[in-house]
Amino acid sequence: MQTTASDPAAGHLTGYGSPSYRHYVLILLMLVYTLNFIDRTLIAVVAQPIIESFQLTDAQWGLLYGPPFAIFYAVMGLPIALWADRSNRVNIIALCIVLWSLMTALCGVAIGFFTLLLFRIGVAIGEAGCTPPANSLIGDYFIARKRATALGVYSMGVTLGAVLANVFGGPIAEMQGSDVGSWLTGIGLGWLFGGLDWANIEGWRVAFVVVGLPGTLVACLVWASIKEPPRGHSDPPGQNADTAPGWSETFGELRQKPSFWWMAIGASLVAFVGYGLISFQAPFLQREHGLSVRDAALQFGAPLSLLAAVGTFLGGYITERLTERSPTAMAWVPAVGVALAVPAYAAAFFSEDLDVVFVLWGIGAVFHYSYLGAQYNIGQGVVSNRSRATAIAVLLILVSLIGNGIGPYFVGFMSDFFMQRELLILDGATLLSPEACSVGDIVRSATDEALCRNANSTGLKLAMAVTASIFLLASVCFLLCGRTLKADFVAELGSARS
Repeated sequence: MQTTASDPAAGHLTGYGSPSYRHYVLILLMLVYTLNFIDRTLIAVVAQPIIESFQLTDAQWGLLYGPPFAIFYAVMGLPIALWADRSNRVNIIALCIVLWSLMTALCGVAIGFFTLLLFRIGVAIGEAGCTPPANSLIGDYFIARKRATALGVYSMGVTLGAVLANVFGGPIAEMQGSDVGSWLTGIGLGWLFGGLDWANIEGWRVAFVVVGLPGTLVACLVWASIKEPPRGHSDPPGQNADTAPGWSETFGELRQKPSFWWMAIGASLVAFVGYGLISFQAPFLQREHGLSVRDAALQFGAPLSLLAAVGTFLGGYITERLTERSPTAMAWVPAVGVALAVPAYAAAFFSEDLDVVFVLWGIGAVFHYSYLGAQYNIGQGVVSNRSRATAIAVLLILVSLIGNGIGPYFVGFMSDFFMQRELLILDGATLLSPEACSVGDIVRSATDEALCRNANSTGLKLAMAVTASIFLLASVCFLLCGRTLKADFVAELGSARS
């Protein structure tokens, strides 16, 4: 796709390219981010089958889901971001899409805990190259006063990805391998997999392959149709974007921006809760309310993720409108949102009526995800245009290590803790433990089986409620961010439309 670049001298008034082309690029980047979170979230959708297949405790599952992925995401994010601040961002994004898509597909052939862990690390390395260069591109395509909405649209990929992961992953995971084999034979493709014993192929494995591979086609579309804009094209004249910053230079900027660090801590705590809850959402619904993998995905996972996408968009839209009257709105809007999410989530976890659970969880999701657009707008808005990708990478390192790295394991650890406590309450003489309850090939009495089920459900419910309360700390951090935000922002907050 070809477009005529805007006059560089007027870039801060018009943005890069035609309005229709800018919108095309934004939608395509949102699609990329959506794929990113489809492949990242799918493992949570099929969590319970994997737990049962590999006989994992909740703490082991939290370890598999969180820390290794987060560490490699963080370790690789910074060098890729520095690369993006110096090289062609479009090519970097396309290459990373191919990597994480292939690694997602390979998760479907994992033979145990450690092989699945290795493929998840591959997904993390690929996904580390998505958001920093994408944010940098959006900053050069859209003028300053349009970026909050643009980043809100881009950030919808988080929740839209979760929607599609549930829509496709849940039903596929419940398919029998023999059904898949028969379907492939029926369409004339059975010969491609002639050596497979489909009767022993679990549905969750098929889900990874089917969901992962299409990403390679999107990578081709990105490479062929998105143009690399001049750096700083849509910023006011006089901001130097000719030379790439060094690592020390970017940190030199960030050290002088307390609002960045308060926002980063707040966003990390939100991610801590968010990743923790999403990693156990499906197991909670299956244990507490008896839903199947398919029903948990379609009746709850997909619509709740869609409501979260609505919250992401509304957060960005409301922030943009309020910033003109209240310059610190991008700090206090997420502060209010995540605080209001706490009672909604807590009530949902303890309700016994599924309809009430859905309504309360949906309200919590809308408030919860109102922070995303503001997070990225602040992250890139407090530094010069030359350092945007690196600044976002620093932000994502903290978010990944604290959020994805600790959140799922924390929920799993607390679930096992409360489960053991519940086992002692239900039967003080029991020798059962979370480890013993997770083993599927031992013979237990009907009484012990009931104890395991009840304690497993109660432990997870309590763990999720405790985790949700951490949103209150995040709210305080966002409020503290607002105290210095106006002084730290590179462009003038709340400026007139010009």
